[in-house]
Amino acid sequence: MTAYLAEFIGTFLLITVGASVNANVVLQSTKGHGSGWVNITIGWGIAVFLGVYSATSLGGSGHLNPAVSIGLAAFGGLTHSLLPGYIAAQILGAFTGAFGTWVAFHAHFKNTSDADAILAVFSTSPAIRHAPSNLLTEMIGTFVLVLGALSASPPDTSLGALDALPVALLVIGIGMGLGGPTGYAINPARDLGPRIAHALLPIHKKGSSDWSYAWIPIVGPVLGGLLGAGVHYWLFP
Repeated sequence: MTAYLAEFIGTFLLITVGASVNANVVLQSTKGHGSGWVNITIGWGIAVFLGVYSATSLGGSGHLNPAVSIGLAAFGGLTHSLLPGYIAAQILGAFTGAFGTWVAFHAHFKNTSDADAILAVFSTSPAIRHAPSNLLTEMIGTFVLVLGALSASPPDTSLGALDALPVALLVIGIGMGLGGPTGYAINPARDLGPRIAHALLPIHKKGSSDWSYAWIPIVGPVLGGLLGAGVHYWLFP
């Protein structure tokens, strides 16, 4: 239960901060409205840093991502019996974080009439809608994330919270580079939990939750995570 709680809290913090970064950029009348892609990528990197070090300090693994958990479980890095609980905790944490963002920006949601902007607070969408390309982009981004995170050399002594810094910098780099085509979900829980929140919450002037696209930020990251973990364990058996 400690591991599941850590995954829930870490993912909750990740999405609360990350989705709030999106909200600050795209919703009307916020102080950060229109501040752009660089703000989003750095903000999400900080959100990952916060989520990972919080989860690990609580005794968890700090995955916060079903693609990471599935990739590790496939190659012996996570006990199979723990996997369903990890995934459930991550998706529930992401949903709860998205709910927190909606509460914090409630007045700004009411002041925003652009349905696409409202959805962008919660979930990803492609710049050019082409399913094979979008799927491949999510696969590549998650492959880089998982292989890069697993291959990072651990410090000789713990740096405390700063142990989470490499993965945060990696996420910033992925966002600035590979993030443009799809918005770089690279995490099924990051997209699915908030998308469910978008569908369920009574958000003023919201549109479709775009379920026809929702499979791509699930399947692409899972395939990329399996490939990244597989290459890592092949190189470092």
